[in-house]
Amino acid sequence: MHKFLIHKRGDHIGVATQDIAKGETVIGVHMDDDSTVEVQAKGNVPLGHKISIVSLHEGAQVIEYGHQIGLAKSDLVPGDYVHVHNIKSARW
Repeated sequence: MHKFLIHKRGDHIGVATQDIAKGETVIGVHMDDDSTVEVQAKGNVPLGHKISIVSLHEGAQVIEYGHQIGLAKSDLVPGDYVHVHNIKSARW
């Protein structure tokens, strides 16, 4: 059973549909083609929050819904909890 959704192929993150515990191996589903991805959570990810599905270097664009939603403040790896501590606005 999946625990997060990825809105569009090419997105860098998924959104938790249930709380995800640190160390848990979880499956995400791409909403556009029902393909799946599996990651191991590096931290707790609350319901409705973001989890990384790719590796990104500091300063890289973070993509959701096929659009840039911010920049990585540090390197990200699959399974990282993605929130304001490691993503920033690209506007300022």
